[in-house]
Amino acid sequence: MTFAARLVAAWYAPRLTPLTLSLVPLAVLFAGAAAVRRALYRVGLLRAHGLPVPVIVVGNITVGGSGKTPLVAALARELAARGWRPGIVSRGYGRRPATGSGDAPLLVAADSDPALAGDEPVLLARGGVPVAVARDRVAAASALLVAHPECDVIIADDGLQHLRLARDVEIAVIDAARCFGNGWRLPAGPLREAPARLATVDAVVALRRDGSGAGEAWPGALAMTLVGETFHRVNAPDVGAGAGAFRGAGVHAVAGIGDPQRFFAHLRTLGIAAVAHPFPDHHRFVAADLALPGATAIVMTEKDAVKCRGLADDRCWYLPVRARLDPALVTRIEEKIGGREAA
Repeated sequence: MTFAARLVAAWYAPRLTPLTLSLVPLAVLFAGAAAVRRALYRVGLLRAHGLPVPVIVVGNITVGGSGKTPLVAALARELAARGWRPGIVSRGYGRRPATGSGDAPLLVAADSDPALAGDEPVLLARGGVPVAVARDRVAAASALLVAHPECDVIIADDGLQHLRLARDVEIAVIDAARCFGNGWRLPAGPLREAPARLATVDAVVALRRDGSGAGEAWPGALAMTLVGETFHRVNAPDVGAGAGAFRGAGVHAVAGIGDPQRFFAHLRTLGIAAVAHPFPDHHRFVAADLALPGATAIVMTEKDAVKCRGLADDRCWYLPVRARLDPALVTRIEEKIGGREAA
Protein backbone atom coordinates (compact mmCIF):
# COMPACT_ATOMS: atom_id res chain seq x y z
CA MET A 1 0.00 0.00 0.00
CA THR A 2 1.33 3.44 -0.95
CA PHE A 3 1.80 6.17 1.66
CA ALA A 4 -1.11 8.13 0.14
CA ALA A 5 -3.40 5.09 0.46
CA ARG A 6 -2.26 4.52 4.05
CA LEU A 7 -2.96 8.15 4.89
CA VAL A 8 -6.46 8.11 3.41
CA ALA A 9 -7.25 4.89 5.28
CA ALA A 10 -6.05 6.54 8.49
CA TRP A 11 -8.19 9.62 7.86
CA TYR A 12 -11.31 7.47 7.80
CA ALA A 13 -10.41 5.41 10.85
CA PRO A 14 -12.72 6.04 13.82
CA ARG A 15 -9.95 7.78 15.80
CA LEU A 16 -6.44 9.14 15.41
CA THR A 17 -3.81 6.57 14.46
CA PRO A 18 -0.06 6.89 15.11
CA LEU A 19 0.31 8.28 11.58
CA THR A 20 -2.38 10.94 11.86
CA LEU A 21 -1.45 11.79 15.46
CA SER A 22 2.01 12.79 14.23
CA LEU A 23 0.35 15.25 11.82
CA VAL A 24 -1.81 17.05 14.40
CA PRO A 25 0.62 20.01 14.78
CA LEU A 26 0.46 20.61 11.03
CA ALA A 27 -3.34 20.35 11.16
CA VAL A 28 -3.44 23.09 13.80
CA LEU A 29 -1.28 25.31 11.57
CA PHE A 30 -3.48 24.58 8.55
CA ALA A 31 -6.65 25.46 10.43
CA GLY A 32 -5.11 28.66 11.75
CA ALA A 33 -3.92 29.78 8.32
CA ALA A 34 -7.36 29.08 6.82
CA ALA A 35 -9.06 31.08 9.57
CA VAL A 36 -6.74 34.05 9.01
CA ARG A 37 -7.35 33.96 5.26
CA ARG A 38 -11.13 33.88 5.70
CA ALA A 39 -10.91 36.76 8.20
CA LEU A 40 -8.94 38.85 5.69
CA TYR A 41 -11.75 38.42 3.19
CA ARG A 42 -14.35 39.20 5.84
CA VAL A 43 -12.76 42.54 6.79
CA GLY A 44 -12.02 43.48 3.19
CA LEU A 45 -8.22 43.30 3.17
CA LEU A 46 -8.62 40.58 0.56
CA ARG A 47 -11.39 41.17 -1.97
CA ALA A 48 -13.78 38.78 -3.66
CA HIS A 49 -14.37 39.52 -7.34
CA GLY A 50 -17.88 39.36 -8.74
CA LEU A 51 -19.01 38.47 -12.25
CA PRO A 52 -21.75 39.98 -14.40
CA VAL A 53 -23.74 36.74 -14.18
CA PRO A 54 -24.81 34.62 -11.17
CA VAL A 55 -22.24 32.19 -9.78
CA ILE A 56 -23.00 28.80 -8.22
CA VAL A 57 -20.12 27.24 -6.31
CA VAL A 58 -20.14 23.48 -5.78
CA GLY A 59 -17.55 22.12 -3.39
CA ASN A 60 -16.89 20.04 -0.34
CA ILE A 61 -15.22 20.34 3.03
CA THR A 62 -13.33 17.07 2.69
CA VAL A 63 -10.61 16.00 0.28
CA GLY A 64 -11.83 14.14 -2.81
CA GLY A 65 -14.39 11.51 -3.59
CA SER A 66 -17.70 13.12 -2.61
CA GLY A 67 -19.38 13.27 -6.03
CA LYS A 68 -19.13 16.99 -6.73
CA THR A 69 -18.21 16.65 -10.42
CA PRO A 70 -21.28 14.50 -11.23
CA LEU A 71 -23.31 17.04 -9.27
CA VAL A 72 -21.89 19.92 -11.36
CA ALA A 73 -22.73 18.04 -14.57
CA ALA A 74 -26.26 17.34 -13.33
CA LEU A 75 -26.85 20.97 -12.33
CA ALA A 76 -25.70 22.13 -15.77
CA ARG A 77 -28.17 19.72 -17.42
CA GLU A 78 -31.06 20.68 -15.15
CA LEU A 79 -30.48 24.42 -15.50
CA ALA A 80 -30.19 24.10 -19.29
CA ALA A 81 -33.48 22.19 -19.32
CA ARG A 82 -35.05 25.15 -17.51
CA GLY A 83 -33.82 27.66 -20.09
CA TRP A 84 -30.52 28.75 -18.58
CA ARG A 85 -27.25 28.74 -20.52
CA PRO A 86 -24.65 27.56 -18.02
CA GLY A 87 -20.86 27.56 -18.24
CA ILE A 88 -18.47 25.71 -15.95
CA VAL A 89 -15.14 26.77 -14.47
CA SER A 90 -12.65 24.58 -12.65
CA ARG A 91 -9.11 24.65 -11.39
CA GLY A 92 -8.33 21.55 -13.46
CA TYR A 93 -6.54 19.80 -10.63
CA GLY A 94 -3.49 17.80 -11.71
CA ARG A 95 -3.19 19.38 -15.15
CA ARG A 96 0.10 20.53 -16.64
CA PRO A 97 -0.34 23.81 -18.55
CA ALA A 98 1.36 24.00 -21.94
CA THR A 99 4.95 25.26 -21.89
CA GLY A 100 5.08 29.04 -21.83
CA SER A 101 1.37 29.47 -21.05
CA GLY A 102 1.83 29.94 -17.31
CA ASP A 103 -1.60 29.47 -15.78
CA ALA A 104 -3.48 31.32 -18.48
CA PRO A 105 -7.15 30.27 -18.70
CA LEU A 106 -7.79 27.39 -21.06
CA LEU A 107 -11.06 26.71 -22.85
CA VAL A 108 -11.77 22.97 -22.66
CA ALA A 109 -13.36 20.82 -25.35
CA ALA A 110 -14.58 17.24 -25.21
CA ASP A 111 -11.46 16.13 -27.05
CA SER A 112 -8.96 18.25 -25.10
CA ASP A 113 -5.85 16.57 -23.74
CA PRO A 114 -6.63 15.78 -20.08
CA ALA A 115 -2.94 16.25 -19.25
CA LEU A 116 -3.32 19.93 -20.23
CA ALA A 117 -6.92 20.54 -19.17
CA GLY A 118 -7.49 18.08 -16.30
CA ASP A 119 -9.55 14.91 -16.36
CA GLU A 120 -12.68 16.30 -14.70
CA PRO A 121 -12.96 19.39 -16.97
CA VAL A 122 -12.69 17.18 -20.07
CA LEU A 123 -15.38 14.92 -18.63
CA LEU A 124 -17.62 17.95 -17.98
CA ALA A 125 -17.01 19.29 -21.48
CA ARG A 126 -18.37 16.02 -22.87
CA GLY A 127 -21.77 17.20 -21.67
CA GLY A 128 -21.77 19.99 -24.26
CA VAL A 129 -21.41 22.83 -21.75
CA PRO A 130 -18.67 25.50 -22.19
CA VAL A 131 -15.82 24.82 -19.75
CA ALA A 132 -12.73 26.85 -18.80
CA VAL A 133 -9.92 26.06 -16.38
CA ALA A 134 -7.35 28.07 -14.44
CA ARG A 135 -6.04 28.14 -10.89
CA ASP A 136 -7.71 31.57 -10.67
CA ARG A 137 -11.41 30.84 -11.20
CA VAL A 138 -12.14 34.55 -11.70
CA ALA A 139 -9.79 34.58 -14.68
CA ALA A 140 -11.26 31.31 -15.96
CA ALA A 141 -14.82 32.65 -15.73
CA SER A 142 -13.89 35.95 -17.40
CA ALA A 143 -12.27 34.10 -20.32
CA LEU A 144 -15.29 31.82 -20.59
CA LEU A 145 -17.71 34.75 -20.76
CA VAL A 146 -15.64 36.43 -23.47
CA ALA A 147 -15.64 33.25 -25.55
CA HIS A 148 -19.27 32.40 -24.74
CA PRO A 149 -21.20 35.62 -24.05
CA GLU A 150 -24.44 33.64 -24.21
CA CYS A 151 -23.67 32.06 -20.81
CA ASP A 152 -25.96 33.52 -18.16
CA VAL A 153 -24.84 31.49 -15.14
CA ILE A 154 -21.45 30.12 -14.05
CA ILE A 155 -21.02 26.89 -12.08
CA ALA A 156 -17.68 26.56 -10.28
CA ASP A 157 -16.51 22.98 -9.78
CA ASP A 158 -14.69 22.64 -6.46
CA GLY A 159 -14.54 26.30 -5.51
CA LEU A 160 -15.91 26.39 -1.96
CA GLN A 161 -12.55 27.51 -0.53
CA HIS A 162 -11.66 29.75 -3.52
CA LEU A 163 -12.90 32.92 -1.82
CA ARG A 164 -11.56 35.23 -4.52
CA LEU A 165 -14.57 34.29 -6.64
CA ALA A 166 -17.73 35.94 -5.30
CA ARG A 167 -20.72 33.64 -5.35
CA ASP A 168 -24.51 33.83 -5.25
CA VAL A 169 -25.10 30.20 -4.24
CA GLU A 170 -22.91 27.78 -2.28
CA ILE A 171 -23.56 24.03 -2.43
CA ALA A 172 -21.56 21.58 -0.35
CA VAL A 173 -21.63 17.88 -1.19
CA ILE A 174 -20.72 15.15 1.30
CA ASP A 175 -20.34 11.41 0.98
CA ALA A 176 -22.89 10.02 3.43
CA ALA A 177 -20.95 6.75 3.73
CA ARG A 178 -17.66 8.37 4.82
CA CYS A 179 -18.87 11.76 6.14
CA PHE A 180 -16.05 13.58 7.95
CA GLY A 181 -13.67 10.72 8.74
CA ASN A 182 -11.82 11.20 12.02
CA GLY A 183 -13.02 14.81 12.23
CA TRP A 184 -9.56 16.38 11.97
CA ARG A 185 -8.32 19.05 9.60
CA LEU A 186 -5.70 18.39 6.94
CA PRO A 187 -3.25 16.70 7.03
CA ALA A 188 -4.25 14.81 10.20
CA GLY A 189 -7.73 14.22 8.77
CA PRO A 190 -9.66 14.75 5.52
CA LEU A 191 -11.28 18.08 6.44
CA ARG A 192 -10.55 21.26 4.52
CA GLU A 193 -12.93 23.15 6.81
CA ALA A 194 -14.80 22.34 10.00
CA PRO A 195 -18.24 20.69 9.65
CA ALA A 196 -19.77 23.89 11.04
CA ARG A 197 -19.08 25.43 7.63
CA LEU A 198 -22.02 23.44 6.28
CA ALA A 199 -24.39 25.57 8.34
CA THR A 200 -23.44 28.61 6.22
CA VAL A 201 -24.04 27.20 2.71
CA ASP A 202 -27.27 27.41 0.73
CA ALA A 203 -27.66 23.65 0.34
CA VAL A 204 -25.96 20.47 1.53
CA VAL A 205 -26.20 17.49 -0.83
CA ALA A 206 -25.52 14.02 0.55
CA LEU A 207 -24.35 11.32 -1.85
CA ARG A 208 -26.05 8.08 -0.85
CA ARG A 209 -26.03 4.73 -2.60
CA ASP A 210 -29.79 4.25 -2.16
CA GLY A 211 -30.86 7.90 -2.00
CA SER A 212 -32.54 7.55 1.41
CA GLY A 213 -31.84 9.17 4.74
CA ALA A 214 -29.82 12.13 3.46
CA GLY A 215 -30.69 14.04 6.63
CA GLU A 216 -28.80 11.47 8.67
CA ALA A 217 -25.55 12.71 7.12
CA TRP A 218 -26.40 16.38 7.81
CA PRO A 219 -29.68 17.94 9.00
CA GLY A 220 -31.70 19.14 6.02
CA ALA A 221 -29.36 17.61 3.43
CA LEU A 222 -30.82 16.79 0.03
CA ALA A 223 -30.15 13.35 -1.44
CA MET A 224 -28.15 12.53 -4.54
CA THR A 225 -27.53 9.10 -6.07
CA LEU A 226 -25.30 8.00 -8.94
CA VAL A 227 -26.95 5.80 -11.55
CA GLY A 228 -25.52 3.92 -14.50
CA GLU A 229 -25.59 0.34 -15.76
CA THR A 230 -24.50 0.50 -19.42
CA PHE A 231 -20.81 0.21 -20.24
CA HIS A 232 -19.13 1.68 -23.33
CA ARG A 233 -15.95 0.60 -25.05
CA VAL A 234 -13.18 3.13 -24.42
CA ASN A 235 -11.84 3.06 -27.99
CA ALA A 236 -15.33 2.90 -29.55
CA PRO A 237 -17.83 4.73 -27.29
CA ASP A 238 -20.78 3.93 -29.57
CA VAL A 239 -20.39 0.25 -28.64
CA GLY A 240 -22.34 -0.53 -25.46
CA ALA A 241 -22.83 -3.55 -23.23
CA GLY A 242 -24.94 -4.34 -20.18
CA ALA A 243 -23.57 -5.40 -16.83
CA GLY A 244 -24.29 -9.05 -17.66
CA ALA A 245 -21.41 -9.03 -20.14
CA PHE A 246 -18.95 -8.61 -17.27
CA ARG A 247 -20.19 -11.17 -14.76
CA GLY A 248 -17.75 -13.90 -15.77
CA ALA A 249 -14.20 -14.61 -14.70
CA GLY A 250 -11.21 -12.54 -15.74
CA VAL A 251 -12.77 -9.09 -15.27
CA HIS A 252 -10.49 -6.42 -13.78
CA ALA A 253 -11.44 -2.93 -12.60
CA VAL A 254 -9.18 0.12 -12.42
CA ALA A 255 -10.10 3.40 -10.73
CA GLY A 256 -8.08 6.57 -10.22
CA ILE A 257 -10.75 8.62 -8.45
CA GLY A 258 -11.18 10.14 -5.00
CA ASP A 259 -12.83 7.00 -3.59
CA PRO A 260 -12.03 3.98 -5.77
CA GLN A 261 -13.84 1.66 -3.36
CA ARG A 262 -17.16 3.35 -4.20
CA PHE A 263 -16.70 2.34 -7.85
CA PHE A 264 -15.75 -1.21 -6.93
CA ALA A 265 -18.76 -1.46 -4.61
CA HIS A 266 -21.05 -0.22 -7.40
CA LEU A 267 -19.72 -2.96 -9.66
CA ARG A 268 -20.58 -5.53 -7.00
CA THR A 269 -24.16 -4.25 -6.88
CA LEU A 270 -24.28 -4.96 -10.63
CA GLY A 271 -23.13 -8.52 -10.00
CA ILE A 272 -19.61 -7.90 -11.29
CA ALA A 273 -16.89 -9.59 -9.21
CA ALA A 274 -13.89 -7.74 -10.65
CA VAL A 275 -10.28 -7.84 -9.51
CA ALA A 276 -9.81 -4.33 -8.11
CA HIS A 277 -6.85 -2.07 -8.93
CA PRO A 278 -7.14 1.26 -7.05
CA PHE A 279 -4.99 4.24 -8.07
CA PRO A 280 -4.61 7.75 -6.60
CA ASP A 281 -7.10 10.41 -7.63
CA HIS A 282 -6.25 12.01 -11.02
CA HIS A 283 -3.77 9.21 -11.73
CA ARG A 284 -2.02 9.54 -15.10
CA PHE A 285 -2.46 6.12 -16.62
CA VAL A 286 0.30 4.50 -18.63
CA ALA A 287 0.23 1.36 -20.75
CA ALA A 288 1.66 -0.75 -17.93
CA ASP A 289 -1.40 0.03 -15.77
CA LEU A 290 -3.63 -1.73 -18.31
CA ALA A 291 -1.22 -4.58 -19.05
CA LEU A 292 -3.18 -7.12 -17.01
CA PRO A 293 -2.35 -10.65 -18.19
CA GLY A 294 -5.36 -12.91 -18.32
CA ALA A 295 -7.87 -10.04 -18.17
CA THR A 296 -10.85 -10.72 -20.41
CA ALA A 297 -12.24 -7.23 -19.71
CA ILE A 298 -11.00 -4.09 -17.95
CA VAL A 299 -13.68 -1.76 -16.61
CA MET A 300 -13.15 1.79 -15.38
CA THR A 301 -14.92 5.05 -14.62
CA GLU A 302 -15.63 7.60 -17.34
CA LYS A 303 -13.23 10.00 -15.61
CA ASP A 304 -10.45 7.43 -16.05
CA ALA A 305 -11.50 6.65 -19.62
CA VAL A 306 -10.75 10.18 -20.83
CA LYS A 307 -7.09 9.54 -19.90
CA CYS A 308 -6.97 6.04 -21.41
CA ARG A 309 -8.24 6.78 -24.91
CA GLY A 310 -4.80 6.31 -26.45
CA LEU A 311 -3.96 3.26 -24.32
CA ALA A 312 -7.12 1.19 -24.49
CA ASP A 313 -7.71 -1.97 -26.48
CA ASP A 314 -10.99 -3.79 -27.10
CA ARG A 315 -10.99 -5.19 -23.54
CA CYS A 316 -11.38 -1.72 -21.98
CA TRP A 317 -14.82 -0.43 -21.04
CA TYR A 318 -16.06 2.50 -18.99
CA LEU A 319 -19.23 3.00 -16.98
CA PRO A 320 -20.81 6.47 -17.27
CA VAL A 321 -22.85 7.55 -14.26
CA ARG A 322 -25.26 10.41 -13.78
CA ALA A 323 -26.27 12.15 -10.61
CA ARG A 324 -29.96 11.91 -9.76
CA LEU A 325 -30.91 15.02 -7.77
CA ASP A 326 -33.70 16.07 -5.49
CA PRO A 327 -35.73 18.54 -7.63
CA ALA A 328 -35.90 20.85 -4.62
CA LEU A 329 -32.20 21.63 -5.12
CA VAL A 330 -32.63 23.19 -8.57
CA THR A 331 -35.74 25.04 -7.42
CA ARG A 332 -33.78 26.49 -4.48
CA ILE A 333 -30.99 27.60 -6.81
CA GLU A 334 -33.38 29.26 -9.24
CA GLU A 335 -35.03 31.15 -6.41
CA LYS A 336 -31.65 32.70 -5.55
CA ILE A 337 -30.19 33.38 -8.99
CA GLY A 338 -33.47 34.38 -10.62
CA GLY A 339 -33.57 37.56 -8.59
CA ARG A 340 -29.93 38.27 -9.32
CA GLU A 341 -30.49 37.89 -13.09
CA ALA A 342 -33.50 40.20 -13.03
CA ALA A 343 -31.45 42.81 -11.16
